[in-house]
Amino acid sequence: MKRNFIKLFSGLAIVGFSALTVSCSDDDTPGDQGENPNPPSETERWFTVAGGIMDETPGNGNGGTVIYSVSKEDIEDPNHEIRLFENGYQVRSQRTARLQASEDGSTMFNIAYGGDSGGEFSKYLVEGGDEFVPTGGVVNISQYAGTAPRWVKLFDGDQTGVAMNVTSPQVTTDDDGNYLYTRGTATAITIDLQDALISNNNDFEVPLSEEEEAQGFHIFRLDTPVLNEAGDKIIIGTWMRKTDPSTGENDTNDFERLGSKAIVLDYPSLENPQVITSTLGHGDTSGYRSFNSFLAEDGNIYQATQRDPNGSYILRINSDNEYDNSYDFSLDSALGVQGAYVESWRYVGNNIAYVMYRHDGSAPSNFNDGGSSQSFLARVDLSAMTAENVDLPYDADMYFQQYQGFAVYEGNVYVSISSVGQDGHVYIIDAETGEATEGAQLINEPGNHFVGVF
Repeated sequence: MKRNFIKLFSGLAIVGFSALTVSCSDDDTPGDQGENPNPPSETERWFTVAGGIMDETPGNGNGGTVIYSVSKEDIEDPNHEIRLFENGYQVRSQRTARLQASEDGSTMFNIAYGGDSGGEFSKYLVEGGDEFVPTGGVVNISQYAGTAPRWVKLFDGDQTGVAMNVTSPQVTTDDDGNYLYTRGTATAITIDLQDALISNNNDFEVPLSEEEEAQGFHIFRLDTPVLNEAGDKIIIGTWMRKTDPSTGENDTNDFERLGSKAIVLDYPSLENPQVITSTLGHGDTSGYRSFNSFLAEDGNIYQATQRDPNGSYILRINSDNEYDNSYDFSLDSALGVQGAYVESWRYVGNNIAYVMYRHDGSAPSNFNDGGSSQSFLARVDLSAMTAENVDLPYDADMYFQQYQGFAVYEGNVYVSISSVGQDGHVYIIDAETGEATEGAQLINEPGNHFVGVF
């Protein structure tokens, strides 16, 4: 497999609260500093396909991430072949990278996940094929967010990325050794995507109620922040866990979960953390590898749940930055299944979204030691609270758990559809009707899988 590795810079960025210096190698070309020597025409729009490479276990993506870009004409041509794993460009990341794209597809953003480069932010100009030109240097946020930070791009015109981290929660007892609570220290970081520097960061604790903490509940992970309509708050998803107060160890028994929670921070200061709670959902709201909350045109934020004992819900947060507990949207009810689990989803406009999910009874997959099950894609109407599957060539080994990229362009949604280790196609879906049309061929390799179109 051909893998093109980006040039390593001679020094990592030195970052602080007020300034950032980036050190680059002496042989950088003008293009490396942000000038695109072969800019696309005004009518051109690059689409970047991403894939996860296996290490020793098919479908785990722990061998890194490759990307490859094609034109709109090519991605919509069912006779065009995209040999991503043969010809693609390997981005900086030991495991599956956390990728984001500019709204026009001309720039890719990445924070490496794990390994020696974990926590390094990189930015690339998209020039077609395997040509991705590093620009703006490398920004290392690992000292704030660790080597495996969670992050997304805010929907603010490609201006800001937000990374989140929570240190390993620690148990606190009183002087007599009696359990009090478990807490970690959270870190929020904003990244200026245009100038490639850290613009702000803040550390804080997020205590739950005294009663909740006495039972051992605590925030294990934060992820997928979204900016509210007023632009003065970000809403951050949470992953909750529970300590057994009698042992001080992680509670692995069945227990009654709390209502779904999110953290509200003032923006851009990243201060004044507040906890909000849904009485409808009882799952986590942190997502996994992609966006999990979206601001719609109606001014509300819509957020999915995971690990919900009643199946995933779509929750609504109103303009007062509180959960709207009158909005009761159960995906189990809408899809007619049990145990729906939102793996990845994307809001596409006009209160329509596309949701990748699995459910109880999904066919067991033949990879990953049998620990995975078949995924599906549904068109969801957030106003009517309805959902129906998109007509696709489903297969037991179709796996969307690590899916990240839905390209939305000119009323269409572009998704990569294939089973682990099998060839597939890009599908172009009419956002309003859900009708799917077969696009370019995706040529796969054993154990690998496609994780998005950007």
